[in-house]
This record gives sequence, C-alpha cells and structure tokens, in this order.
Amino acid sequence: MRKLIIASAAIALAGSLAACGESAADKSAEMQADALEEQAAAAPTEAQETALNAEADRIEQQAGNADGGMTTENTPDTSPSTPAQ
Repeated sequence: MRKLIIASAAIALAGSLAACGESAADKSAEMQADALEEQAAAAPTEAQETALNAEADRIEQQAGNADGGMTTENTPDTSPSTPAQ
C-alpha cells in the first residue's frame, strides 16, 4: 500500500513538472520510472512487480512522446519484438 502511495505522489509530481518544460518533465519521468522499477524489484508478489513495471513503462513512454513525436531521441523502445530485460 505504501508503495502505491509513493507511486501516486510521484505521478502527481510529474504532472506538475510537465508544465515547466520538456527537459524537466523528462528528468522527472525518468526519476519516477526508476523509483517504480526499484519498488518492483522489492515487490512481495509477482503481480505487484508486474504492475509497478508496467506503470514505469507507461511513464517512460509518455515522457518519450512529450515532444509530440518530433524526435525519437527520448522515445523508449516498447516494441513487442524487443526482448525483455
């Protein structure tokens, strides 16, 4: 439960920082995703781990598309053909 509260707060922070500019939003999203991935690694169940990793991927994907697709520099590779890490 505590992990979900932390994740929710991190998501809210990213939303507020998104208005400050792309670089701040990218940095915030990366920090959030990293925190979620750390929480996923320590999750007591596989279902929680999967959910936290999915949320981290969603945040990274949104940050990668923050510029409206004008660049591919910051877009994470989420294609199904990419092997899981």
